[in-house]
Amino acid sequence: MTTSRRLAARLLPALASLILLATVFAWLDRDALRAALVAPSPGWLAAALLLGVLLMALSAWRWQLTAHRLDAPLPFGRAVAEYYLGSFLNQVLPGGVLGDASRAWRHARTQAADSPGPRAAWLAVVLERAAGQFALLLIALATLLFSPVIAQVLGRAFAGIGPGGDTAPLPVRLALIGAALVLLMLVLRRSGLLRHLANAGQRALLARDALWRQLLASLAISASYLTVYFCCARMLGIDTPATTLLALIPWVLLAMALPLSMAGWGLREGAAALLWAAAGLDVAQGVAISISYGLVVLLSTLPGAWVLARRAP
Repeated sequence: MTTSRRLAARLLPALASLILLATVFAWLDRDALRAALVAPSPGWLAAALLLGVLLMALSAWRWQLTAHRLDAPLPFGRAVAEYYLGSFLNQVLPGGVLGDASRAWRHARTQAADSPGPRAAWLAVVLERAAGQFALLLIALATLLFSPVIAQVLGRAFAGIGPGGDTAPLPVRLALIGAALVLLMLVLRRSGLLRHLANAGQRALLARDALWRQLLASLAISASYLTVYFCCARMLGIDTPATTLLALIPWVLLAMALPLSMAGWGLREGAAALLWAAAGLDVAQGVAISISYGLVVLLSTLPGAWVLARRAP
């Protein structure tokens, strides 16, 4: 692949985010969106940022635990610094996974070349992220049990139809469906890798003395993400009932798991627009919450920029 093609491939996620955001904004009433993005409440903003600190510490501990189980030791202080740096890079680089790749690469460099450590360092990052997505999926599926309307909302959202019969823009639906199909194809093509990951996962995640710690940590981290999103809604003065918000948020966050955008931008807003429309809520408010969440997450990762500056030659 030529240099120009590699550059184009790396910029595609950023382009996808721009296209999706432009499509969502074209669908919305921009005056309503501006009205929803009012001056944030300092108290709720501070709460969201403080939760971000807890999230980083818990995530770094989960990574340390996973790496230790795979015989790739990682000091907690280094794990926290690397997690901040990786999270910051995920926010500012296309794809949303390059930061994770960079922390895996740096961790692998600290391992003896003739030991299982270098490969284990990469596996630890993959498994740690997979555990987080699995916990988020569990929470999302739980909403189907405890929210009497979420199944209907999801059905309307996937059909792109709101309660009043309004149909979401075709590009939004095609982009989200296409992204899911691309991800599925990538997974199927890596079936050999999945078998290798399964063996490592048995040691790091599913072993009796690791399972409960991994599960509790991942559920706590996912719950914290939901709480940050909830804080963003209240920060904007949006008073949608908590039960409704907490049922919708996991499904919005799951859309961000697709590594086909810039830090989830566009995918997150598109999912929020579809879900809020399907639930009969103010779509502009749903998108405004999503935008504020993206900005809060970026702010919470800024210590990673300081880590990067310290390590620059």
